[in-house]
Amino acid sequence: MPTASQRLAQARALESLARDIAREVILPRYLKTARNRKADGTLFTEADLESQRRFSEELPKLAPGAVLGEEMSAAEQAHLWSEGRRGMWCIDPIDGTTNFANGIPFFAVSIAYLVNHETRFGVVYNPVTDESFYAAKGAGAFLNGVELPLRVAAAQLSDAVAGIDFKRISHHLGDELAVRPPYFSQRNFGSSALEWCFVAAGRLDVYVHGGQMLWDYAAGKLILEEAGGTATALDGGTLIAGPSIKRGVIAAASPGLFTDWRNWVSAHS
Repeated sequence: MPTASQRLAQARALESLARDIAREVILPRYLKTARNRKADGTLFTEADLESQRRFSEELPKLAPGAVLGEEMSAAEQAHLWSEGRRGMWCIDPIDGTTNFANGIPFFAVSIAYLVNHETRFGVVYNPVTDESFYAAKGAGAFLNGVELPLRVAAAQLSDAVAGIDFKRISHHLGDELAVRPPYFSQRNFGSSALEWCFVAAGRLDVYVHGGQMLWDYAAGKLILEEAGGTATALDGGTLIAGPSIKRGVIAAASPGLFTDWRNWVSAHS
């Protein structure tokens, strides 16, 4: 089994690959590619498909395992998940496709390597800002080589800046947050992977999202936890789940802030 330092070296090699494929495949298509709709109504572009193809070719060279990607069919995803305990890749070639297709410069490549369905290292890379968040289990989290977090989290919930996805939480909780917010202010950026990293960096203090898939959080959750943050499923259970399961998530940049945030959300859900 690789040591923490070896996992960190793998994360840095993965970061280099993500930068290369984003530069060669994604950025040349930014502002130039047409949008398409999948059967479930979500968007995809040529850049999503081509970058997933490239990652599927290159990732097994870094660590053994099949590549589970968002742009695969549900049957393919389920098969790879059930067979991938000894090692598998989970990727979202462009997290924030609506932003990408609309010319909003807030999207990312998100890649995680899992063993026994637990993330061992991962990268989230925004090619427009050239910000690369990465982490390895037991070895810390980093942004472009600088250890996270970048700033200290708010000392109390009333001072916190929150990441809130209002359209995916219950109407009751959304109404409570809109009318009686326990925090200072809130933001929503349209890329779940980057929002996880913003909590890890201290740009956001608390976070709640009503429905994420495995590729939305597989890398970001590890990056947050290695930066000292805390996260669970919104119902209080274990977050990591198979690719067909959508999970609500709740997170905070520090354990104390997480307790206060979770208690407030539970009391107002």
